[in-house]
Amino acid sequence: MALKSTIFKAELAVSDMDRPYYGSHTLTIAQHPSENDARMMVRLLAFACEASETLAFTRGLDEPDEPDLWDRKLTGDIEHWVELGQPDESRLKRAAARSDRVTVYAYNGASAREWWKGMAGKAGKLRNVTIYNVPTDAVDALAGLAQRAMRLSVTIQDGEIWVSDDDRNVQLTLDVLQRAAS
Repeated sequence: MALKSTIFKAELAVSDMDRPYYGSHTLTIAQHPSENDARMMVRLLAFACEASETLAFTRGLDEPDEPDLWDRKLTGDIEHWVELGQPDESRLKRAAARSDRVTVYAYNGASAREWWKGMAGKAGKLRNVTIYNVPTDAVDALAGLAQRAMRLSVTIQDGEIWVSDDDRNVQLTLDVLQRAAS
């Protein structure tokens, strides 16, 4: 018998003064049986950092041809492809070709740094790709916020990110590995 996803609910208030974007989102997050709390919370962080009225979670790990999040146009074309982890070169090229812009959130500490050493030259050729690394201590702290029902506030200002619930606060800065060409 196959394991089923665990359902999490999140009320997410985003105040992104860098873009500027301000919005509230009621989210249902299906945590794949192979996904731990840390990865799920990085997915939620990515949602907050890229939030828009049309950004949505995809089938993610259940569908290898889809990103973790995407923003689609009314025509069905992919405007923004958001990927977690350490995609290989072919996946990154395919994402860059299928969408207007791509954002990757790497998050596995030392293995992410090793991945980037091998990927930097290849990714640099993809002009619509931005790559961030989420610091390991921040990933661990975010995993500590995971609950089946969450009410989170995310504030972003001058590159600093604060994620808080009623009791705890996580402050982080994403390491920018590559910025998309303007």
